[in-house]
Amino acid sequence: MALKQSEAIVLRTYPLREADLLVTLFTRDEGKVKGVARAAKKSRRRFGGALEPLTLVRAYWEDRERQELARLDACDILDSPLTAELDYARVVALEHVAEMLDELLPDREANDAIFRLACSVLRRLQGGAIWLPLTYFQLWLVRLVGFLPEMTTCSHCGQSLNGSKAYYHALADGLMCAHHKRLASSELSAESRATALQMFRSPLESLAADQLSKQQGADLRRYLLQIVERHIEKKLVTAVMLNKL
Repeated sequence: MALKQSEAIVLRTYPLREADLLVTLFTRDEGKVKGVARAAKKSRRRFGGALEPLTLVRAYWEDRERQELARLDACDILDSPLTAELDYARVVALEHVAEMLDELLPDREANDAIFRLACSVLRRLQGGAIWLPLTYFQLWLVRLVGFLPEMTTCSHCGQSLNGSKAYYHALADGLMCAHHKRLASSELSAESRATALQMFRSPLESLAADQLSKQQGADLRRYLLQIVERHIEKKLVTAVMLNKL
């Protein structure tokens, strides 16, 4: 089989046997690809630090007949999160991006829009402020995978939510007006809805890094994470870690 190559983001690595690594890549050309990097723990020439999570690489791999896992031949580093100083908050944010991509993307399904989103967000996460790029990533990823309901009308009656309160519930899709909200619903503030609409209209690069604090976007992130966890039917490990920051 011919050797394939593509830009890729390293999502996960797991030890496999004595010197091998099981690697999950999000490739630009073929989507999520899982493969084995033979002797990756020993070969600095072929891999070096290229298999660190969230590293942007040019990956070279070969698909093997009747084998689920590809054979990862080499990776060249294009950009690395390790070039900027790491603190705990940034590490958690990077891990959250990796977990979201790994959980929401199907195997072998290319999605250039999500790849470009991830690259843009990873570049912004090299700075100190994490909440704006993280919220932008969650919002756009949930929209691009098709999970995000309409945010301007009530999911029950279709009434416009502009100028009125909006509510969401862990067991229901979409936002609801005050009349049709469920018991134990939470409110999504008008400020957060306005922030979401601004994010839909603007590239991440045009938004100020200090525009969003942890408190300002908290209800929007809770709403988005509830949508994700309802669809994947499991809790995100990094969501708990983010909540503790």
